[in-house]
Amino acid sequence: MPVDPDLLRELADRTLDRTGFPSLGQRIQGKVRDSYVGEKRRTIVVTDRVSCFDVVVGTIPAKGQLLNQAAAFWFEKTRDLAPNHLISVPDPSVSIVKELEILPIEFVYRGYLTGVSSTSIWTAYEQGVRDYCGHRLPDGMRKHERLAAPLLTPTTKAEQGEHDELTSREEILRRGVVGEELYDRAAALGHQLFAAGQEWASQQGMILVDTKYELGLDEAGELVVADEIHTPDSSRYWYADSYERALAEGSDPKSFDKEYVRRWLVEERGYRGEGPIPEIPIEVRCEAAARYIEAYEAVTGSDFVPDLEDPLERIRRNLGL
Repeated sequence: MPVDPDLLRELADRTLDRTGFPSLGQRIQGKVRDSYVGEKRRTIVVTDRVSCFDVVVGTIPAKGQLLNQAAAFWFEKTRDLAPNHLISVPDPSVSIVKELEILPIEFVYRGYLTGVSSTSIWTAYEQGVRDYCGHRLPDGMRKHERLAAPLLTPTTKAEQGEHDELTSREEILRRGVVGEELYDRAAALGHQLFAAGQEWASQQGMILVDTKYELGLDEAGELVVADEIHTPDSSRYWYADSYERALAEGSDPKSFDKEYVRRWLVEERGYRGEGPIPEIPIEVRCEAAARYIEAYEAVTGSDFVPDLEDPLERIRRNLGL
């Protein structure tokens, strides 16, 4: 159900761009999530910040609520495939999760030859690269074409303000980042999750193009899914009914994810993560919010009703702070 544009503009004036809840524990600030570390569990506050090219470029109204609830939907849906860290969701923008030993790798799965960032598989392919993260790519492929099989293209996890770096299984094992058995176990789990996500998306008339997973180890050494899963922030979605025509015409399939913001930065401001961050107009921010809402509703089959209360006051009340 479309959200009133005037409501989105109103929400744009009170986005959650930073948090400060010292009673929850030590704060660890990520690009989008602020984590507060307690004993054996942490509190994750999903802000409205949007990150493109590994840089926080602004905020999108209601984004934190959308991401947190989309992740909760997917954690529940994939619980039979893999354990996850979610304990409870006490607020639209907050999750209480188990504390884990997070693996220092992002497991990125790509099903299509696409992307606009400097590290995307299409950018590399267009520049003549045929060995991408340890995978050999054939000549003659077109932009947005489906790959013969989904590829795992892992990245290192950069500190705040730094860029994640593409790597490969061979390089990870050579550097001893994780052991072979653990890496292969994590890779197999990610492939299962990606296949399940693509299957569900297909049933909803969508294509799950690519995604990334963060995995950790619990006290028993079991692999556990962390952070988020199959959200519009961590994943790229296309409408299935627009894909074949777009591929034939050489245009971009209709999507509903943060690719809209990323593409606006590239095409309208020539920004790819370096130099001063352009200011994103409210019209672009609200259009991005509308697309996030559309993605949430398409994936979950449920209407999204944004909470209009001041987010900091609401979180304090719901967490009893």
